[in-house]
Amino acid sequence: MAMEYYEAVGRRKTATARVRLYPSGEGNVVVNDRPMREYFCRAVDVQRVQSPLQKTATESRFNISIKVTGGGMTGQADAAKLGIARALVEADPDFRTVLSRSGLLTRDAREKERKKPGLKRARKAPQYTKR
Repeated sequence: MAMEYYEAVGRRKTATARVRLYPSGEGNVVVNDRPMREYFCRAVDVQRVQSPLQKTATESRFNISIKVTGGGMTGQADAAKLGIARALVEADPDFRTVLSRSGLLTRDAREKERKKPGLKRARKAPQYTKR
């Protein structure tokens, strides 16, 4: 019996994306039950989400359902990108070399640093006054 869908999780900063790839689709991408171009208004974010599909030439091979939570728009787009790349590798392991060479399988581990006591922000110290 063939798999109904391929599932993967992508994360970036505080955003998490749960991605499902449905084979034999027409290339529809739905984010939080809305069309992708309606959810991600900026063209840069749409491009970012589609980059794993473009690298593997699979734009019209799968229908994709994405559930994103947390973070901002760019973080969510990056989380969705990683989730799609991981799901593509699950669907076809031959895609691993293409995607990893493009850096699409690498989790961006940068997070916001916490504010420390005695400082204004994470690292910014109060201004020194001599007199």
